Amino acid sequence: MKPGTSLIAAALALICLLALPYVFTQGFALSLLCQMGIATIFALSYNMLLGQTGLLSFGHAVYFGLGAFCAMHVLRWAGGTGIGGAWAVVLLPLIGGLGGLLAGLILGVVTTRRAGTIFAMISLGVGEMVASIAPMFPALFGGEAGLSANRVFGAPLFGITFGPQRQVYFLIVAWALVAAWGMRALTRTPLGRMANAVRDNPERAQFVGYNPQMVRLLMLALSGFFAGIAGGLSAINYEIVTGETLGANTSALVLLMAFIGGVGQFYGPIIGAVLVTFLQTALSQYTHAWLFYFGLFFLFMVLNAPGGIASLIQLHRDPWRQGLLRWIWPQYALAALPVALTLAGLIGVVELIYRIAGGVEAGETSWKLFGQAIDATRWQPWALALLLLAAGGAWLEKTWSGVAWQWQMVLLATARGNDR
Repeated sequence: MKPGTSLIAAALALICLLALPYVFTQGFALSLLCQMGIATIFALSYNMLLGQTGLLSFGHAVYFGLGAFCAMHVLRWAGGTGIGGAWAVVLLPLIGGLGGLLAGLILGVVTTRRAGTIFAMISLGVGEMVASIAPMFPALFGGEAGLSANRVFGAPLFGITFGPQRQVYFLIVAWALVAAWGMRALTRTPLGRMANAVRDNPERAQFVGYNPQMVRLLMLALSGFFAGIAGGLSAINYEIVTGETLGANTSALVLLMAFIGGVGQFYGPIIGAVLVTFLQTALSQYTHAWLFYFGLFFLFMVLNAPGGIASLIQLHRDPWRQGLLRWIWPQYALAALPVALTLAGLIGVVELIYRIAGGVEAGETSWKLFGQAIDATRWQPWALALLLLAAGGAWLEKTWSGVAWQWQMVLLATARGNDR
């Protein structure tokens, strides 16, 4: 991308970020946007391990959670003494980052001695160990209830108290931009380059005089720093931190964000964070089967796009630059209707099964869809859902062969254009 185009894209993205809280004014929408911002920093920090250094971690929530607890302790202390006021809230994510950095340095000495599967298993063990220790120290972690505090205290900062959710959103956006810029800049430093070398061939990196363990340790510590920043912002946003932030669920969630978005590109985890947060928060408001849909989507990505959504964007980049996408858009348009029918049938079958099995509430087998009452105990909804699933699937299978053939033509034309 040309420098001028990059500046224009960055300016448009910044304008959108500043305009979003005025477009989506509802409390739920603002809260969702805040969660997306926090998740973006968390996913990018995880990509420093998986994407840049090749370290598959199953315990990254440790640095996020410990950063959140460090920030919460400082917030409780500042709120009790009245020191700092809104200034303390602004700098609080930095405290979380330092907590994550310290945890990364201490735990990284043990976890980074090996890479690959061994590192993954060690990180899982360390994560479970820290999560199990948390309930034993209620003074530090607050027990089952966790720790809570009020982010509004002391003197305001230029009239800002961080009471309204919109003000918290702008704080999260500011820190997200700074953190993203820092992580992006790190990829272009000698340490970032050596992290890629250690990921690809640690033996060769060691042969030329670098210590692969030291590179992995530094990357883990810096990754923990940015994860701690996300944890500090989480403490501000929710005003409570519990032991769940240290658990395996949080680690699995950030892994899914990075993987679905794509670890091969810097913007991949950002896409994954936004999408997964939306699925987790918004979709769960409409159906209790959202976990099934989420798992099905993850399975689809693993089988069809292991490089994540970013890989699909990259696949379309060169044909778009050469003006060849006009060959494939008609095929996409033809496939849109059978895809919609197949999804409608699949969702219908799943929701009917959930109703019959009592997945929503015992005894509740009917619900309304577009103003129409649907009863899972009658045969008509089942027949319609199965018909949509079967017909849409058969139609999609025939249509998709045309899409695949057309893509081969586009890729061949793109390769010829690149060779010129």
